Amino acid sequence: MEYQTLGSGTFPLVTISLNRGDSVQIESGAMVYHNGGVELSGRMNANGSKGLGGMLKAAARSMTSGESFFITTASGTQQGGELGIAPGNPGAIQALDLHDDSQWCLNTGAFLAGDAGTSYQMIRQHVGKALFGGTGGLFVMQTSGTGTMLVSAYGDLLAIDLDGSHDYLIDNTHVVAWQTSLQYSIEVASGTFGFTTGEGLVNRFTGRGRVYIQTRNIEALANMVSPYIATKQS
Repeated sequence: MEYQTLGSGTFPLVTISLNRGDSVQIESGAMVYHNGGVELSGRMNANGSKGLGGMLKAAARSMTSGESFFITTASGTQQGGELGIAPGNPGAIQALDLHDDSQWCLNTGAFLAGDAGTSYQMIRQHVGKALFGGTGGLFVMQTSGTGTMLVSAYGDLLAIDLDGSHDYLIDNTHVVAWQTSLQYSIEVASGTFGFTTGEGLVNRFTGRGRVYIQTRNIEALANMVSPYIATKQS
């Protein structure tokens, strides 16, 4: 993928160069503009499942995980095609390098774009994780293939590299992506569902690999502004 990130770290935009025959996959609704040398087509994100059953499974995953029901393919129709994309949330964009020795799991809403040779599938979490998954929900996205995948965050993106010497506990809503070489579990931070400390759920990571975290918590923002949002009176 030939791309360039423009704008500030808080509100970036990515421009992707597409010549005739080139294609990339982008999050549905991520397109900002193109210069006429790009064709967009949508497909149901059914992970290989076909027919009515595949459509129903994709719809169920969309409701429980926040995953988009459709994925958009952008294809170059002439030399010099240019596509501008941006995530829906304000925050940084990070490129992940996918190959046989480096695949990733992504949390809800992290996927922005990927080379034609990359893909992801929704992996159902264990029942204990699904009940308390927060941003993980019932599913997480697991990547495959070779190439570049772009992910986005709310706020800035920071990398934490684990060397296997000790575990890392990271607030569930701050986790964006982690390498599949790591093992993880979702736990209550402390107390009874975090009531005694004000903390909620955490992801416990063990092993060797990298985790990307976002510096802001969109659920905390929603809770902060909700008292000021007018509600319909009965």
